[in-house]
Amino acid sequence: MPADQIAIAEADPRSGDARGALAACYAGLAQRFPGGFDVTLSRNPDAQDMIRPGGIFLIARSEHRPVACVGLKGRNNWGEVKRLWVAPEARGKGLATRLMEQIERTARDLGMILFRLDTNSALPEAAAMYRRSGWVEIKRFNDDPYAHLFFEKRL
Repeated sequence: MPADQIAIAEADPRSGDARGALAACYAGLAQRFPGGFDVTLSRNPDAQDMIRPGGIFLIARSEHRPVACVGLKGRNNWGEVKRLWVAPEARGKGLATRLMEQIERTARDLGMILFRLDTNSALPEAAAMYRRSGWVEIKRFNDDPYAHLFFEKRL
């Protein structure tokens, strides 16, 4: 799938496409994390947290099917990025970077001045991308049992 044929659009995180993308995200995490992944133990945002005016949920589609997603959960003037996922067949096309750039633009429009996110050490490519994109590693800011690395970025 050529990168220019992947469209990114805002979506309702309660929609079938969003639920399918999130299920694929969770399945991928279960395969990568030692001991698996149980979303009920994670700091999983409510769908309401990722809907305007407080947040946003984006889905990238190729041939009308989801191949990536990311959410933004708003907290007054700062936001937390959640559930960045790219399907294996869509990796290597800069899609995660495009999603993060669009999330940043939207966060600015929503009046946010700071971003935070967490990730697991079993996802070194994610941590590397965040560092390349100007994210700074910070101390733990939540109690998510799957989170090992914590990042922040001023907008």
